[in-house]
Amino acid sequence: MPRAIISPSVLASDFGQLTAECKRMIKGGAEWLHMDIMDGHFVPNITMGAPILSCVYKGVPDIFMDCHMMVAQPEKWVNDIADAGGSLYCFHIEATSDAVSLINAIHARNMKAGVAISPDTPSTAITDEIGAAADMLLVMTVYPGRGGQKFLERCVPKVAELRARFPEKDIEVDGGVGPKTIDVCANAGSNVIVAGTAIFGAPNPEDVIASLKATVTTAQARFSK
Repeated sequence: MPRAIISPSVLASDFGQLTAECKRMIKGGAEWLHMDIMDGHFVPNITMGAPILSCVYKGVPDIFMDCHMMVAQPEKWVNDIADAGGSLYCFHIEATSDAVSLINAIHARNMKAGVAISPDTPSTAITDEIGAAADMLLVMTVYPGRGGQKFLERCVPKVAELRARFPEKDIEVDGGVGPKTIDVCANAGSNVIVAGTAIFGAPNPEDVIASLKATVTTAQARFSK
């Protein structure tokens, strides 16, 4: 099973100090930064786009930007996000009719490709072909569109189903994840953990990052037996 990765969600950060906030998270032990890109169409909210990512990349050149594309036409933004320094481009399967071609386009721009499913989408929507082509699979544990929502435990069995089919893939969970909900996610097989408020709102974010990572690593040891 792949290693534990913590990806703090910048949606919970101080956007006025975005570069400094990303540096603070990396210093605290975060390997990835989860960038929530919303277009006001696929989800009823607008956050940031390529120009902001580009500014962050200039300020933090070694950053791994885990770009969660909550957008209606994911095909349209691959080049812009790649040019802005995006490392991983994760689109929603509900927003495209040809996931494999989109994955190929993302790979052509030297980014990792992720496929996300919303709470009402079954894990079987990620076919064996799509899952094999992707680098990461994202199970949303809240409805996409805004931060601070309550964790939906009914989504967790989808993580287990995907882990059974794709034992070596990165599987990410996003939404309402923190110290109180990490156990169920880790035990189902997720290794990439997105947490926003739980990390950015903590007095000592590095302690939360270390704790989340340790929980995933412990769960992984059970999987490898």
